[in-house]
Amino acid sequence: MNLRPDPTFHATPKLAMEAPAETLAFTLMLSPDGSEPDGLAVIDVDPKSKTYGQIVHKLMMPNKGDEFHHFGWNACSSALSPLTGHAFLERRYLIIPGIRSSRIYVIDVKEPLKAKIHKIIEPEEVFAKTGYSRPHTIHCGPEGIYVSTLGGGGPDGTDGPPGIFIMDCETFDILGRYEMDRGEQDKHYDFWWNLPRDYMVSSEWGLPPQFENGIVAEDLLSNKYGHKIHFWNLRERRNVQTIDLGENHQMALEIRPAHDPAKDYGFCGVVVDTTNLQGCIFTWWQKDDGTFEAKKTITIDPRPEKAENLPPLLQGFEAVPPLVTDIDLSLDDRYLYVACWGQGEMHQYDVSDPMNPKLTGKVELGGIARGAKHPNGKGFAYGPQMVEISRDGKRVYWTNSLYSTWDDQFYPDDEGGQMVMANVGENGGLELDKDFYVEFPKGYRSHQIRLEGGDCSTDSFCYPSV
Repeated sequence: MNLRPDPTFHATPKLAMEAPAETLAFTLMLSPDGSEPDGLAVIDVDPKSKTYGQIVHKLMMPNKGDEFHHFGWNACSSALSPLTGHAFLERRYLIIPGIRSSRIYVIDVKEPLKAKIHKIIEPEEVFAKTGYSRPHTIHCGPEGIYVSTLGGGGPDGTDGPPGIFIMDCETFDILGRYEMDRGEQDKHYDFWWNLPRDYMVSSEWGLPPQFENGIVAEDLLSNKYGHKIHFWNLRERRNVQTIDLGENHQMALEIRPAHDPAKDYGFCGVVVDTTNLQGCIFTWWQKDDGTFEAKKTITIDPRPEKAENLPPLLQGFEAVPPLVTDIDLSLDDRYLYVACWGQGEMHQYDVSDPMNPKLTGKVELGGIARGAKHPNGKGFAYGPQMVEISRDGKRVYWTNSLYSTWDDQFYPDDEGGQMVMANVGENGGLELDKDFYVEFPKGYRSHQIRLEGGDCSTDSFCYPSV
């Protein structure tokens, strides 16, 4: 334990933006067929380094079939909350769940180039202590590590609804379920919060039979995937309101509240509108009476395409949907980045006015029936997917794999894992860095990214920016 707060913890988003720039990134590698163990890649992101844009260390796991997906830190700026009993934690460990195995790895990255396994939590412990399975999103909270899950109990994860459980942030013991009253929440995906205002927001993807073996077209067209967002009293662990975005808004995924806790709004990305194949973003906000509302503020149209150029799943539509699979918000709450995985585009929106976003930048890379090349002339499998933003907002990193079985359905002829970076203009705009292009080892795909010292989808701030 430190004797003073970790210097990578910041009271406000503005202070975090002023911190030193990242020099390393941590990126998950997954073996899509489970023939090899998954791993963690440490990547040099320091443009002054001789190994810039290269994998400088790899840590491979001892098991196969985990399917690494999302991961997060043991501690972050939320440790500075006046509610915490853990102000002197270190941002030292990465918590990596296997979405397919329900196994959880705790990785010590105090010395990043000597990253090592600190602890392994076997799936049997997860099942026994929570009744949940398929752990997904990791968020470090003031009093512990919160883990969302995509499955309930039983072999197929449908014995009871999924939810959130909490781990001790020092011993990494599983403490138990979060929910005291879940209301009508019966599916899960992402979650995040506004700590001073004491509320949490969660979203929905689908149950394991709806995603593990690929998208179930019949369920999608019948609007059976998640389409609600849930608002919780954070400390009481109680669902206080549910908003149905409309059953046609299938797969409400990433939750991105404003980083400045004085602001009372956030964003949720929706993969597809089944009435028109659009992707969209909803802005949600809290009203003066404490209740919440949500409004669709961004729509992205499908692109017409000849059936013969499309995967079988899309041939009947003769169009490429955007497939909004990830979003991320810069620390100054100015730019929202939207990954259009199907069309092969990364969009940048100015959301200074969260109810009236404006498109300010766009990059084309990969994409169904497009296959746009990187500026260095190399290919990019699939499309832009998991996106991460530097604390100062000047660099945007992304990878390309969505989920192994979904990759194969939408991009049956593609293979490979890449990570790229785009520079952000002073007044917006995006331009791919031609010198930053990471190709992961053959047989591996890449998913979520974490940046040394914290990033824009990790830290929760407890005090308003000045």
